[in-house]
Amino acid sequence: MKKRSNAVSVHAGQFEFVKINAGKQEWRDIYHWVLALNWPRFVAFISGVYLLINLVFAALYSMGGNCIDGLPAGSLLAAFFFSVETLATVGYGHMFPATVYGHILVTIEIMVGMFWLAVITGLIFVRFSRPTARIEFSKTMVIAPFNGRPSLMLRVANLRHHSMVEAEFRIMFMRDEAILEDDRFRHFYMLKLEFDRLINFPTALTLRHIIDEKSPLHGETAESLRASQARLAASVVCIETVIPATVQSQRDYTWRDIHFGERFVDIYRQTDDGRLTVDYGRLHETEPVAT
Repeated sequence: MKKRSNAVSVHAGQFEFVKINAGKQEWRDIYHWVLALNWPRFVAFISGVYLLINLVFAALYSMGGNCIDGLPAGSLLAAFFFSVETLATVGYGHMFPATVYGHILVTIEIMVGMFWLAVITGLIFVRFSRPTARIEFSKTMVIAPFNGRPSLMLRVANLRHHSMVEAEFRIMFMRDEAILEDDRFRHFYMLKLEFDRLINFPTALTLRHIIDEKSPLHGETAESLRASQARLAASVVCIETVIPATVQSQRDYTWRDIHFGERFVDIYRQTDDGRLTVDYGRLHETEPVAT
């Protein structure tokens, strides 16, 4: 009987997928796993590995008898701090290798220390230099008339204090539909937006999809969206100008997050000197549409 691999959990927005029988992970996957850790877990992981390396070498020094001159016999604590000094190539001089075993062990630890320093430097550099998109999506989507036509609307905002460029916006609509072979089959639709690209993306804006006869949302109600387990996913891809690199952010919505008969409040105001103020504190606020 073929042995099955461990299940792997993958999160995509509010969804969680569990991969089974996906095969063994490669050792290089550890690198991506470490980069994906948040900062507290990353620091804890690095500190734990660092302590483990020094404890292993401390135990080896302790088992070597008089391999280290000046090392108190049987003192694991002294051996640990000698390992810390050796791993960092400090070399205070009051303890040094006295036997072939000690020289070999110190040589190995110095090589491990050089490799460890290179790996940690690379990981920290990548984590600090990797650009991230600070994009805020509205907590809900709304469906209301816009210019006399029903429209699906979503608000997105750039949280950086500088403009991003070459922004591209997408909204995907997903629902279950009946097909000849099955009562339920997942269908995916890319919604046509009023505009899907901007040269400059400085603050906040509202994305709109006009619900006409060609729209997959045509005729949908809150009840029909619930029955078809409808979901939507929004994505923003743009270029970060401080560290020129492409960044991406996304958010998904369930049928519960779609509010009919509401619209987003106006967050723009023009000052007397011609500037536009944008109230980020009201980014998620909606109001009923007058009927």
